[in-house]
Amino acid sequence: MANTTTIEAPMPGVFYRRSDPEEPSFVEPGDRVEAGDTIALIGVMKNFNDVTTDVSGTVREFLVENEAEIKAGDGLAVIEIE
Repeated sequence: MANTTTIEAPMPGVFYRRSDPEEPSFVEPGDRVEAGDTIALIGVMKNFNDVTTDVSGTVREFLVENEAEIKAGDGLAVIEIE
């Protein structure tokens, strides 16, 4: 079994996988990320906050859909730690 970690929402808001509807997603499942990389945004009252990973590894899956309303502590993405 691979060692994984779940990135959790630091605050409630709306989850965005891209910075703009016309832009590609920050990352896709299967992409490699480094600690500190932005993987998504959370929008709160027209302010956008980066969701970053604190580990390096591979994005295995997203647990919520783009533009879903989320609560603080919700699981957002699973990263396989390398």
